[in-house]
Amino acid sequence: QVQMVETGGGSVQTGGSLRLSCTAPGFKSDICGMKWYRQAEGKEREWVGIIYKTGPSARYADSVKGRFTISNDETEATVYLQMNNLKPEDTATYYCEPAFGGTFCGRFRWGQGTQVTVSS
Repeated sequence: QVQMVETGGGSVQTGGSLRLSCTAPGFKSDICGMKWYRQAEGKEREWVGIIYKTGPSARYADSVKGRFTISNDETEATVYLQMNNLKPEDTATYYCEPAFGGTFCGRFRWGQGTQVTVSS
């Protein structure tokens, strides 16, 4: 299996913004779509959102709706998670994995994640 590569994390203050990226060698975001998850220390993994292949059809967890936006750059085979108005409760390690399984997309799994820390 191929691990996704999540990047773009960092430390920001409350109200700040970050843009996370997710891709992998050979990955095709126009076929596989993407799911984003996060896991805070000592807590279970939480679903953040999903984009189905291309177009505006993204869905979000209530906790991030209106603040986070998932977009899909087919040319770069990269999916982005734009995070605005960040809150301390958004502090977590963020992961991505394909939205679909199957022979091709099923080869890709979440990677090491990228850490987001929001201070008050």
